Amino acid sequence: MQLPAFFDRIPRFLRSFYFLTGLAFLVWMALFDSNDLLKQYDMYAKWQELRNERDYYTNKIAEVKKDRAELLSSPEMLEKFAREKYIMKRPGEDVFILTPQEPED
Repeated sequence: MQLPAFFDRIPRFLRSFYFLTGLAFLVWMALFDSNDLLKQYDMYAKWQELRNERDYYTNKIAEVKKDRAELLSSPEMLEKFAREKYIMKRPGEDVFILTPQEPED
């Protein structure tokens, strides 16, 4: 019987009940639990993506606030914005919209 000889070569702390139970618990948590390592990685990636979106929208909000402050500060800027963005015109004016011609194939 060589089985006991094999167990004698394994250090005693590795054969401990507490060590084996702890190891089984770690394997269970890492692989089989509902919050396993793969799911943790996916949630971290999603969190990073959401943080990037938050930063993007924070910058956009700051940009819009700056533009709004400029527009409300002078009537000339407000008129320029309305004419460029919304193609508004004064009574009696004609507005021509020039679009680039598509190249023919």
